[in-house]
Amino acid sequence: MLANYTRSAQALSDLLKREGVEDAQVLNAIAQIPRHIFIDDVLKHKAYENTALPIGQGQTISQPYIVARMTELLRLAGACNKILEIGTGSGYQTAILAKTFTKVYSVERIKALQWQAKRRLQQLDLYNVTMKHGDGWQGWQSQAPFDGIIVTAAASKVPQDLLAQLADGGVLLAPIGESDQKLIMVIRKGDSFTEHVIAPVRFVPLVPGDIE
Repeated sequence: MLANYTRSAQALSDLLKREGVEDAQVLNAIAQIPRHIFIDDVLKHKAYENTALPIGQGQTISQPYIVARMTELLRLAGACNKILEIGTGSGYQTAILAKTFTKVYSVERIKALQWQAKRRLQQLDLYNVTMKHGDGWQGWQSQAPFDGIIVTAAASKVPQDLLAQLADGGVLLAPIGESDQKLIMVIRKGDSFTEHVIAPVRFVPLVPGDIE
């Protein structure tokens, strides 16, 4: 299967389409990105299943449906150019964003994961991503504002620093909650923020601080 990953990635894209993902550019990105390179060798046989998998350091690579759906929601809400990702992790979500948006900024608190992700993105010739090692709760103030912000770990509440870094008309997507998590969409209009609950989800926690 891995020797012919193109077929496997296309099959995954087709599955996600049947599951309700409609955005053609997102589905094309899923079909083009080899998910197995973001996964440890022992789990590569599960790379093209629609499931989350551990990547070490207590982190996971998200379920492909969630990756595709969150990317699609950003696009549907009007985010188009400049995206901030909180939680680079394996770099798989980052790669899908890089295929569908003009410029991606990604923050990761665990240095080892950041370096692994950076190598994978270089391997895929994805050079429209800028990475930072730091605390995701703080976002990336020096590069703000962002058209879209996507958080790939669950915060106990919507981080106020991230809301402040949204452009007018921008959208933030984040899993919020601890034992009971929900995917939240927040849209900024001037100084007003409108919040919508999208669906129940399950993510690892958004931990403050960073690790060398």
